[in-house]
Amino acid sequence: MATNENLPPNVIKQLAKELKNLDETPPEGIKVVVNDDDFSTIYADIDGPAGTPYENGIFRMKLQLSRDFPHSPPKGFFLTKIFHPNIASNGEICVNTLKKDWNPSLGLRHVLIVVRCLLIEPFPESALNEQAGKLLLENYEEYARHARLYTGIHAKAKPKFKSGAITESTTALNVDQTNTSVLNADIKTTPASAALPLPLSLPSTTAARGASQDQVVGVLTESSVNVSTAAAVVSAASAPQKKEVGTAKAQADKKKLDARKKSLKRL
Repeated sequence: MATNENLPPNVIKQLAKELKNLDETPPEGIKVVVNDDDFSTIYADIDGPAGTPYENGIFRMKLQLSRDFPHSPPKGFFLTKIFHPNIASNGEICVNTLKKDWNPSLGLRHVLIVVRCLLIEPFPESALNEQAGKLLLENYEEYARHARLYTGIHAKAKPKFKSGAITESTTALNVDQTNTSVLNADIKTTPASAALPLPLSLPSTTAARGASQDQVVGVLTESSVNVSTAAAVVSAASAPQKKEVGTAKAQADKKKLDARKKSLKRL
């Protein structure tokens, strides 16, 4: 683990222990960002507390540690612009814990929690931002409106997209489009005259779309009747021809029989 020359080895050792503890069990609404090469600057992302004008915002701050830390308090700054009585326009934080109430036994966890609590309960009496302090005392609704405006512009969290779900949805959409294209191609390539042979041919495609099931069955039934009728007509037409052939054969046989009788009489 890299060290910083501006901090004594014992301080670095203590900080490493604290930062590990913050990483394993972070305070509510606070995420510490550590630079292993420089322990003298500690960054943290603070979630805007619910029920305050800072709700839904994420504010980045830093704690700047001096060489004689922890005997002297760290300096705190907000890097995200915020409208707050106890935070100056340059981001400097004014809180007693980082000034007259500092105690070397206090750790980074305590400092971070106090700063987040400052967003819940500001102290306008010791304001670094006079406008915010005055509005908080005289017109809270106007103060809250300004604070929400700053939060929405500067501290708005970036939306988290699930790229896998979007890709999956896009893929599904492409598949549906492909299937539709194939279906359209099949419809276009099907000949309009591709119907059953007469007299079993069905109505055209346009008419069939609006036809009910009973109508289609009726067409099929009527076609079947037509087929049966046609078969009967063919059978009836061929019957006389068979009868004529049989009569001619019978007459020929009779002639042969008569000829044999005459031959026998001669004998």
